[in-house]
Amino acid sequence: MKIGIVAPARPITQVQADRVQALAALFTPEVEIAVHRQCFASEGHFAGSDAVRAEAFLNYANDPGIDAIWFARGGYGSNRILDRVMPQLGPAARTKTYLGYSDMGFLLGALYARRIGHTVHGPMPLEIGRADQGASIGRALAWLVNKDCRVLEPSLDAGGERRPAAAFNLAILTSMIGTPWLPDLTDHVLMIEDVSEPLYRIDRMLFQLGNATQLKGIAGVRLGMVSDVVENDPPFGETPEFIVRRWCDALGVPYLGRAAIGHGAGNMVVPFGIA
Repeated sequence: MKIGIVAPARPITQVQADRVQALAALFTPEVEIAVHRQCFASEGHFAGSDAVRAEAFLNYANDPGIDAIWFARGGYGSNRILDRVMPQLGPAARTKTYLGYSDMGFLLGALYARRIGHTVHGPMPLEIGRADQGASIGRALAWLVNKDCRVLEPSLDAGGERRPAAAFNLAILTSMIGTPWLPDLTDHVLMIEDVSEPLYRIDRMLFQLGNATQLKGIAGVRLGMVSDVVENDPPFGETPEFIVRRWCDALGVPYLGRAAIGHGAGNMVVPFGIA
């Protein structure tokens, strides 16, 4: 098996890539990890220009010798290449697994909307910096290589009647509303998470999410991590879970509880659709 790493938003360093490859050699020695040189490019905020990032993604996505695309990290930028890459994805791109989260939700959502490949919300190579003894990297590899159900977000493997699921960073999801890139999530359990936002913005984004006609018909909402919250002055007075519950109640959407996803060491794997 060969896994390709590309960076459609911000770059990683050579040291980070080397550490990921070394850890992967211990966890899955039978797998080749190919890190595209574009991952180390730099142009302002981005891992190279829009054209460079688009070319790298297409290079690996359309390569029949690569089995899966593992997005290097989030940040911001993958939305800027959607109109460049989506029309150019060929037959080889349709058989791959694509794994990432955060800003990569733009690509995951657009791919899922067009039923291209198998899209998965889960840890990325940048997690090599977490103090978790490589557990995050291990979960990603366990799914990419073996489809190991032990790394799934727990509610996906709870038994009973299973519904399709999708997981997004809330800011990314609301940015996709009203665009052609948002997938049809009818009857899906929608898992949301966010990072580095004040709570009033969480509240405002949930207003948009709950009133979006494109999202009518979702089966329910689960709340993942809301981390590194920017302090409000004065204090906002509501917790993230209270805010989500309030909007779910007001809009008649079931609140289904918490989800083990988000910007933290406990970020589990959520395949889009039915795992």
